[in-house]
Amino acid sequence: MPTREHFSEELEKLKTDIRELAEDTKQALVIAIEALHNRDVKKAKQIIEDDHLIDEKEEDINEKVMILIAKQQPVATDLRRLIIAIKITNDLERMADHAKNISKATIHLGEDHPISIHPGIREMADVAFNMVDIAQKAFMLEDISFAQKLSEMDDIIDEKYGKMIRELLELTANNPDQIQYLMQMAYSARYIERFADHITNIGEEIFFLVKGRTYDLNE
Repeated sequence: MPTREHFSEELEKLKTDIRELAEDTKQALVIAIEALHNRDVKKAKQIIEDDHLIDEKEEDINEKVMILIAKQQPVATDLRRLIIAIKITNDLERMADHAKNISKATIHLGEDHPISIHPGIREMADVAFNMVDIAQKAFMLEDISFAQKLSEMDDIIDEKYGKMIRELLELTANNPDQIQYLMQMAYSARYIERFADHITNIGEEIFFLVKGRTYDLNE
């Protein structure tokens, strides 16, 4: 098999690995949000225990990238693809960490806490789920038109986050006995906001891959 053909096949396999990691990360957040709403401490603990699987996948992808660089000594666009693969994988791993942090908040709240989960949590998470799907398309197709949509969606999450925090502060002022519970909800919202920020980073990385220059999607 010609070396170039083999290299192209390895790149496609790498993209598939990254897409699967993105789906694993998304599912971690899906389950973490479900556990938060359902006061499911057992499920939250499972997310924390399974986080090492995502860490291992990140390490595996990074190792494959380093082997390809060493063996193929790629230049120009192909080298950018491999560098971006490492950066995107790192963002995905950190996104999974935020899902894990939400699970920790669920455990801290416990099964018998006295508050209702703010609807803004679900609203923010739904946007974040869609962002992961769009980021996957942008990456697999190397299409910056998808990447550009991520900035608009991140703005929506930021707006919902700001509104929610203002409402939680008001609730805290009126219900000082519930402050420890309300703070865990605020932390969870922050973790979703940071999750979305990493997806926006992925959009910027795809921009760099396609255009060969950095681009701030938050401008």
